[in-house]
Amino acid sequence: MWKGHVSVKLKNNVTSLDDVDLKILQALQEDSRQTFTALGERLGLAHSTIYDRVRRMEEQKIIKNYTALVDTERIGMKMITSLVTVYTEPRETEKVAARLAESPEVLEVYTSLSEELLIIAKVVASSQESLHEFIANSVAPLPGVLRIRTSIVTKKLKESLFSIKKES
Repeated sequence: MWKGHVSVKLKNNVTSLDDVDLKILQALQEDSRQTFTALGERLGLAHSTIYDRVRRMEEQKIIKNYTALVDTERIGMKMITSLVTVYTEPRETEKVAARLAESPEVLEVYTSLSEELLIIAKVVASSQESLHEFIANSVAPLPGVLRIRTSIVTKKLKESLFSIKKES
């Protein structure tokens, strides 16, 4: 997917990620718990090189976070996932999207401009009742909301995060 250098635009400047940076990112996505020493051995680089490059990418917010992905079903938390489409008045879309993004029930928020300006939010709830309460009490009353369409996910076929993949 990636060849050569990738330019990353930051607020005040542009930084360039070379093949080494991309290999480090790919390795961290595969296992972010590995030590800098192990990562250096794997990539044939010095521990200090890995450390410096990772810290630079953290400071530049290229690496945003390290986290554990939890399979909620395996720990007994059955969740209902839904895609909530919120149709809004155009001048209120950004405000509504920002308010949705603050809610812990909302995992993802996107705005889209198709025939209409709309917001798509991925929402989780412990039950249909709690999903209904969230929509009725936290989404519908927001200024600028015109209508809401909720689609409950019945089967998850794929769920993943963006992954750095390099062509050989």
